[in-house]
Amino acid sequence: MSAEYATFGLAPAMRAGGVLANGDYQVHRDFVDFIVDGRPLLYQLSDLDAVSPLASDVPPAIFTAQVRSLLLEAEAPLDDGRYVIYGCPECQGIECGAVTAVIEKDDPADDYVWRDFAWQTGDHADLELNGYHGIGPFRFHGAEYRSALNSLLLSDPGARRRVLLIGARVAVLAKLAAALRAIGIGTDITRDATDVPAEELREYGAVAFGRAITEQERAAVRRSFERAGVEVAYVDGLAPIIPLLVAQIEHALDRGPHELRRLTRLVAADGEAGIEVTSTCRVQITAYRLDRLYRTHTREVFDGILEAGRHRIALDAKAVKGESFLVARTSGSVLVEAMAH
Repeated sequence: MSAEYATFGLAPAMRAGGVLANGDYQVHRDFVDFIVDGRPLLYQLSDLDAVSPLASDVPPAIFTAQVRSLLLEAEAPLDDGRYVIYGCPECQGIECGAVTAVIEKDDPADDYVWRDFAWQTGDHADLELNGYHGIGPFRFHGAEYRSALNSLLLSDPGARRRVLLIGARVAVLAKLAAALRAIGIGTDITRDATDVPAEELREYGAVAFGRAITEQERAAVRRSFERAGVEVAYVDGLAPIIPLLVAQIEHALDRGPHELRRLTRLVAADGEAGIEVTSTCRVQITAYRLDRLYRTHTREVFDGILEAGRHRIALDAKAVKGESFLVARTSGSVLVEAMAH
């Protein structure tokens, strides 16, 4: 099968971390995804929890080496001229499984070709058993391909992954900071950002406010960032529930274009959840509820595969009564919504 021309691009993406309903932690990973014909290549690989080798949390030298490898300026890391396209978000080990492909250059045409995609767990890929037979081959114009990858060498992919936490309840802030650090997000806690130097404010990608922080205090923080010329995402904490706050911050840190996200809509009202996804994927919905004594109750209310489009999901009435909230997540996106009654 001859490769057809496809457009090649790159876009920021993330593997959403979080505190899961069972108490486990899922690591946050920022990475650069491959955009083929205007759509993330990852979404064509069914519901795969993986990241590209262009991750922001790897050392700069390794990041540069990965870019050079994709430009074929170094030997292929795997046998048979194969390269890792997506790998395990936790350990990046080939033994956990990775999507690999042959990358080669057609010199007379100045094209790059990606072909023979496969799921690989060892030294060799078995194309008959584990090949992605409906994916590729893709032929990319050399100038477009090189321009996109070389642009990464001029940027700082690991910049501004810290979060500034501002609140009145010290115990909640400490627990939230610990949870964020456990999934790979740096944090600092303060009550007043007025005198923080501009160069320090530039380290933050988001600011999270607790419910007790007044509008006047919030406005003062915003003015500090505006004076420093720093644009950040602001998060208004919905409730003192750590997994909920982590999910809100994860959503705020998502730098990927909205039109390229997998989970694009969450509505919670009248005992139902409205969900919109852009490609077939697994969706998990967790309900968090505060009772009259401000105790937290957690229940997983949905876990299943949804096809691209809009869906309405009936929820257990007991799970969403009173002051309650929903967290919907896929492997790469997370949304949070308060339940309207």
